[in-house]
Amino acid sequence: MKDNRPKNLELQTIKFPLPAITSILHRISGVIVFVGIAILLFLLAESLSSEQGFNNVQQWLTAPLVKFVVWGVLAGLLYHLIAGIKHLVMDTGTGESLQGGINAARLVVIVSAIAIIAAGVWIW
Repeated sequence: MKDNRPKNLELQTIKFPLPAITSILHRISGVIVFVGIAILLFLLAESLSSEQGFNNVQQWLTAPLVKFVVWGVLAGLLYHLIAGIKHLVMDTGTGESLQGGINAARLVVIVSAIAIIAAGVWIW
């Protein structure tokens, strides 16, 4: 069977709908959380190694770059959590329509933005 539909393989020209963007961001945030856990475990291990290690971690956490990294990990975790809750709710059969998916994606973006901004205020 010959398929005559046009094929657009240029990702920069494809217009993704909001639910697709939130789904892709959910996967990216999972990778950020995975890598971020290694960073946070390193900080935890260093802080528990000795009194000097604890003081080192306290000093590192005052640096803007380290604060930014911790905020990035926390932002990834918050987004992943909120988008995951949306997926769990959709697994119950709620919001499976096209409009329901769009509304759920909007809600994920809004709630995540509020949570990430609040986390940034808390860290900084």
